[in-house]
This record gives sequence, structure tokens and C-alpha cells, in this order.
Amino acid sequence: MTLVAPTNPADLSSATWKDLEPLYDELATAPMEPNVAAWLSRWSQLQELVEEAASIAMIDYTCDTADPQKEAANLRWSSEIFPQVMEQHVRLAKRFVAAGEVPAGMEMVSREFATDIAIFREASVPLFAEIEELSAAYQKVTGGLGVDFEGKRLTIPQLQPYLRDADRSLRERAFQAMARAYLDVREELAKLFDRMYALRQQVAQNAGFANHMEWAFKAKHRFDYTPDDCARFHDAVATTVVPVVERLMAYRRSALGVDAVKPWDTLVQLEAREPVTPFRDADGLVGPAQRIFDTLDAELGARFREMREAHLLDLTSRQGKAPGGYCTNLAYRKQPFIFMNAVGVPDDVNTLVHEAGHCFHDFAANRLQWIWQRSAGHEAAELASMSMELLVMPHLAHPTGYYTAEESRAVEIEQLEDILTSLCHIASVDAFQRWIYTSGEGHDAAARDAAWLGIRARFERGVDWSGLDAERVSRWYRQLHIFELPFYYIEYGIAQLGALQLWRDAQRDPAGTLQRYRSFLALGGTQPLPALYAAAGARLIFDAEGMGELVALVESRLLALRAQGPQALVTDDPGSRSTAIV
Repeated sequence: MTLVAPTNPADLSSATWKDLEPLYDELATAPMEPNVAAWLSRWSQLQELVEEAASIAMIDYTCDTADPQKEAANLRWSSEIFPQVMEQHVRLAKRFVAAGEVPAGMEMVSREFATDIAIFREASVPLFAEIEELSAAYQKVTGGLGVDFEGKRLTIPQLQPYLRDADRSLRERAFQAMARAYLDVREELAKLFDRMYALRQQVAQNAGFANHMEWAFKAKHRFDYTPDDCARFHDAVATTVVPVVERLMAYRRSALGVDAVKPWDTLVQLEAREPVTPFRDADGLVGPAQRIFDTLDAELGARFREMREAHLLDLTSRQGKAPGGYCTNLAYRKQPFIFMNAVGVPDDVNTLVHEAGHCFHDFAANRLQWIWQRSAGHEAAELASMSMELLVMPHLAHPTGYYTAEESRAVEIEQLEDILTSLCHIASVDAFQRWIYTSGEGHDAAARDAAWLGIRARFERGVDWSGLDAERVSRWYRQLHIFELPFYYIEYGIAQLGALQLWRDAQRDPAGTLQRYRSFLALGGTQPLPALYAAAGARLIFDAEGMGELVALVESRLLALRAQGPQALVTDDPGSRSTAIV
């Protein structure tokens, strides 16, 4: 095909790099008069078209990993076209930096461009292409996983409700089925990771870095914190969060009346008479969410309605669909898209609200002039999403939301507990990735598994994993970030602590907190990270003192919620779904 001035992403649906290259060549030689801003606008408009075409291919494939045509289209964009686009990005960024004219609002972008130029090496372009092929292979393997369970063929996400059931033996079977699915493909996934590891270390060495961690901090534009700050974060979690979670697990052991909390006991609700089922289908998930956002803020409600009407939601789990959930921005039409695997549990509500927070961030930032201004770092992006989970909490009960008052209390307890256990998980994942790329042993599959067990033991206390080492190892193979997005995980922890600061403030000033939140969204990526957090009314926290204050507030709220109502103790009778109320 021959491309002449494409006007929408559909014009690029079948494009190859040979088709796109002349468009970038033209920009590389076009005059930058009458001013740099006009030239930037032309580049930004091209980038909008290219990124949306690539996003559409990715959406199509993750929604149906079994379709070979969708797989081929996604691979064409991710492994053939985008490594070349990266090279052209550096080529054009050099022109912009050399011009010496930085339009207002592009200061942060200019700094990021300079970093991209400094670490780019042409020799790494084919390495990135191969990494993308391996990532697609990981998606295909994990997206195709399924289990025969209780007479049904289920996806891995569809096992989640069974992990919350009152029947302990059923929970254990579901847990084992999930672990076994990953253990069955463990060797295949380990070989994929072996190659990913080697390629990433080579990318780092090509750019003069000792390891991929050092390269990743530069590539992710982490100007405001260091690997040492992340290590302080790990230590702070071990000091302030792990003991609280251990107390929560001791309470759970007593409430369940068991000798030890096993990994299949950690999700069953203690306060609800029956496992809470907030919705039965996609409409039941979306309808209350619309009411919640309308109640919280008319503008946010309008934006979510816009997504519904434009069919920009794919929410329920099905065979062949890639695991996980995401929000991606369709840059040309300036609208986001939500992908997730809902199965009817409260965590699905949190996931939808979380991804909607990303969407609201995209909608607000999409008003900025140039595409690069609209993208904040993951630390800011996750602040938008995690804060939204907590800001909607007062609206989750009927008539607005999904739950009765008693269910809402139980779900809030569950979510606050999940925040604490997630901080432990985040610290372990980040520490594990640090070990992989700096220990000198990350190339060894057996050493990786052993390191995961050791790190996990530091951060996950109060749960009895005796005799379950293989099942415990399977957990890291489920963590797609480790395979596809290395070192993208500490951001969740940084953002969670920011979100807890907004949660704290919203309890005394909900309107002011929401106003600050929306002001933060509108800044996109135009300010340094500390300034973005300050706009939202938060600060970056890596220390035990700051973390401990917030963790204490969460634990205090948990105790208050438990004191508000009767506790429903789950029986251990495999023949009964009943509960004993005390």
C-alpha cells in the first residue's frame, strides 16, 4: 500500500514500516519555521494516528488471542513497526532539542527527550523487536490457559469466585487448579524469560549500563527517585506493613477456626453471610458504576457515559482472552478503552473503578496540545486510578452502588486489607526484579524460583505455605509485569501511598480533595512527579515514618469497621455453605 497523509487510524490498519517510513522522513527534513510549535504539532498528529492504530491491533489481539490474523497484526505493530518508530522518535527528538526552542508546557517533555536520546542505541532496535515477540508469546500461552473444574471448562479468572467460597475444600481445589495451570507451562514460560532476560541485559550493556535495572530507571524517566529509594521502600514495608498483615492473618485464623491460614483461606470474606456477588453480567457491572460516577462528579459521570456509548468497554472473562486488565488511550480520537476479565466478584468492581481512574486521567490530559504532554509517568497514572478506588468508597452501597450496607462494610474491610497485602506483594515483586537483574544469577531458572521463595518469605508472613513451594513459585509466573514490563510495579506502591493520603483528606474535606484530584489530572505529564503529587495534595513516601502513619490509619479503620457489626464466621463444613453469626 502507499500512504499519503493518513487522516485516521483506519488508514494505517494494514500499514508496514515501509509505508510509514516516508512520513517520518518528511518530518525529519521539513522546515521548523515559522516556529517549532507548528512542526511539533505535525509530529504529534502523526504520532496520534500511529499509536491509535497500534492500540487497536493490541486491543483486538488481547480480546481474542486465538485469532491468528489478530495475532499477526499485533506482532506487526509491536515487533516490526514500533521498534522502528522508537528509532524515529529519537531522530526527531534530536531535531527538537537541537532547535533550542522549548514551547511553554514542553519543559518536562524536553527533559525526557534528552534522556531518550542519551540511552538510545541503534543496535538495540532488533533486540526490542524480539522482546515484543516474546511478550506476545507469553500472552498467547497465558491467554490460552484453562482448567476443567467442577464439570466446567473455566478460564483462570473464572476460578476466582471459588477462592471466596465458604467450602474450604472447594477453595483448596480451585487454588490448586490455578497453580497447576501455570506449573504445567512453567518450563515454557521459563525459557521465554531466559531469552527476555538476556536481551534486556544486552540492551542495557549496549547503552553503557551495568544492568537492566539501571537502564530501566533512565528509560522510565525516574528523575525523582532512585533504586536506593526503592530499597528503602522495601525495608519500610517490612517494618510497618508486614507486622500488620501478620496480625490480620492471625485474626483470620481465629475467625475461620483453623490451625493455620493456608493460601486458599486468604480471600474468603469473614464478615459476609455469603460470598458477596455484586453483579451477574456486564450490564450489572456497568450500571451501578455509572450511578457512582454521576454522584461523585457530573463531569466524570459524563466521560464514563461517553465510553459506554462508544463501546469502549470489554469487561468479562472468556476463553482465549488475555489475562489481566488495562486502560489504553486511543490517542487520535482522544478516548480511552477498558479491558478486563470480570467474573462477578468485588475485586472486579475495584478493577473497573481503577481503570476508570486511568480513563478520567486520559480524558483530562487529552486536552493538552501535544501527545507527549498527555502522558504522565506510571507513578502519576496509578495515583489517578488508585485514588479513584478510595474516593468512590462512600458510594458503593445501594441505592447508588452494588451492595447492601452490611455488604458494603464487608467489602470495605476486604479492600483495606487488600491494600496492605498488596503493598507486601508490590515490595516482593520489585525486590525480585531487582534481584533478577543485579544478582548475576537471573539467567538461571532454578535460581529465580529459589530467590522468589526467599523474598516472598520476607514479605508474606502469617500464611502457611508448608509443602507448597511449587505452588508459591507459580505466583511469579502469573505476574505479567515481570515478563512484559520489567520494573513497572513499584509505581503501584508509590501511588497507593499517595492514594491513601487523598483517602485520609477526603474524610474531612471530600469536595476539596476531589477538586485537587481533578486539578492533578489536568496537568498530564507537564510537571515533575513531586509537583504532580503536590497538586493532588500528596507527597512521595519511601520512609517507614510516613508509611507507618498511613498504615496505622488503615488498621484503625479496619478495627472500627469490625466493631460496627456482627462477624460472620465461615464454617469448615464442606457440605454446607452456611455461616455462624456471633
